[in-house]
Amino acid sequence: MSSPAPKSPFLLIAGPCVIETEALAREIAGNLRDLAAKLGLEFIFKISFDKANRSGASSYRGVGLEEGLRILGRIKADLGVRVTTDIHEVAQVAPAAEVIDLLQIPAFLSRQTDLLVAAAASGRAVNVKKGQFLAPEDMDNVAEKLVGSGCKDYWFTERGTTFGYHNLVVDMRGLATMRKAGHRVIFDATHSVQRPGALGKATGGDGHLAPVLARAADAAGIDGLFLETHPNPAQSPSDGPNMIPLAEMEPLLRQLIRIHEAARV
Repeated sequence: MSSPAPKSPFLLIAGPCVIETEALAREIAGNLRDLAAKLGLEFIFKISFDKANRSGASSYRGVGLEEGLRILGRIKADLGVRVTTDIHEVAQVAPAAEVIDLLQIPAFLSRQTDLLVAAAASGRAVNVKKGQFLAPEDMDNVAEKLVGSGCKDYWFTERGTTFGYHNLVVDMRGLATMRKAGHRVIFDATHSVQRPGALGKATGGDGHLAPVLARAADAAGIDGLFLETHPNPAQSPSDGPNMIPLAEMEPLLRQLIRIHEAARV
């Protein structure tokens, strides 16, 4: 009898910020799928059909719900990957749940009861980004809303806390606090290095520090990692300053797997 396959070190949620073209989304998803398989990681492809909270009114938002779900459905079917995307309104939950494996609640909406309840009732797994304004223990209330509405397959994602203007910090103690309460915790390394609104009509960031925070969170103890990536972050219409170049993902993930195994988390 063969030995059982080893458990994935951690869940990897990765992809670009927003759908630019179907071809680019498919290219990135395929690269990440192959990399995750090579490294033995459980993988969910992430991309947004709409960035509803852009800094400027004229900033690129995406392709919209209908076209976005069509693209995600084709990527899911053709490449054999699970997919996740942001939902912003209750009306988006039902159509998204027909395609999306993991419904993601943006940080600014993490306390929106109607949206949480609808997502929970959809039957899909739910990932809630912890609001920049919430303490780790506040997520217990979010869990109560989800579980009370029938969702038991949920994740919470740490993505930094507001620290003055145009800056975020990460308190690694929060990862332990949420895990001790029984929640599965993902660390979002790329959004944690944002500088919200720092470019006036756009968000800035310190993408070179994303690997530093990823290593620290991995050592502190996490169940998953969220990383935004792009072949050329400077050309991304959203969150480019925070992203990890696609070519740098493999060496970073190899390092993170070693840290995870050493920490035995």
